[in-house]
Amino acid sequence: MRFLLDTEQRAFADSLHAMLAAADTPTVIRDWSRGDHASGRALWARVAEAGVFALAVPEAYDGVGPLPVELAVAFVELGRHAVPGPLVETVTAAALLTGPGLAERFLPPLAAGGTMATVAATGYALDGDAADLHLALSPDGLRLSPGPGPVRPCLDPARRLTPLAPGGELLTAGPPLDDALTWARLATAAQALGVGLALLDTTVAHVGRRVQFGVPIGSFQAVKHRLADAKIALEFARPLVFGAAVTMDPADAAAAKLSACEAAYTTARTALQLHGAIGYTAEYDLSLWLTRARALRTAWGGPDGCRDLVLSRAVGRR
Repeated sequence: MRFLLDTEQRAFADSLHAMLAAADTPTVIRDWSRGDHASGRALWARVAEAGVFALAVPEAYDGVGPLPVELAVAFVELGRHAVPGPLVETVTAAALLTGPGLAERFLPPLAAGGTMATVAATGYALDGDAADLHLALSPDGLRLSPGPGPVRPCLDPARRLTPLAPGGELLTAGPPLDDALTWARLATAAQALGVGLALLDTTVAHVGRRVQFGVPIGSFQAVKHRLADAKIALEFARPLVFGAAVTMDPADAAAAKLSACEAAYTTARTALQLHGAIGYTAEYDLSLWLTRARALRTAWGGPDGCRDLVLSRAVGRR
């Protein structure tokens, strides 16, 4: 099955790509990593103005959705440019806050970008020091946490992990966990696909410039094979991502996340090998995408958990 974006969806992707390409996201990412959120919040406002967060919010609450396919289109571009911040978590919060009273209270500012949300499912929340809304999933339901604790180190410096303070207002005893997890995994998968595509493009350009034995290393057959493997993995992941956006089935979202994150991780390893020693340096922009690919691999369910869900669903259908 082929999933082709229509003219309007392609124009949306192109407009986001142009906006983010002009935003100098490497500088934004490094500011965010240091805890300086000014440039990141400015970019967040522009992303919200483009309507990205409104895609996850129903029209009744000032959104334009839910439109999961368009959301996947947007998150591919956000991943391609490694935009920092709790992007997936804000979408997940919109899916959690659909109950009576909660939607009216929380969804309009989420759609407009005025509220940056984070969610702690287990352990730590992403970017709790920057978020305005802190949601914690506890044994008794969904709580509005009083706030974040200290920032903990992460493999990706731009993903600032914080514990959330216990207690707080109980918003609902029965949040829609399956729906929220499906949205989270779809957005993570699309983001990972974008990260992988950016890594592949950067690496192809690099091997075309780097010369060994008087010729570009991109002309070596072994290099071509590594790049071809990465390209195939990403292109196999793409229809799974958009297929999951069409069905919004939990198993499909898990399959998309598994495939896209593994493809991005494979591409990151290839990019690191073909760049050589410079790829290991934090000063080189490639590192910002390398660490993001590694971190997304375990966000909202690692490979084993996603694989188990896909297999259990397949066995159940027999």
